[in-house]
Amino acid sequence: MPRAAREKSPTGYYHIMARGINKEKIFKDAGLKKFMKALLETQLGKN
Repeated sequence: MPRAAREKSPTGYYHIMARGINKEKIFKDAGLKKFMKALLETQLGKN
């Protein structure tokens, strides 16, 4: 059975969480993590 659709937040704020399988690291180094954060900030218009 599929999951129900996520409700839209009236504030536009959402919590984003990413976790690797078996709690493995998602980013190989701090540079990749920094790049992903900057990419998200750019897309969200906060840069």
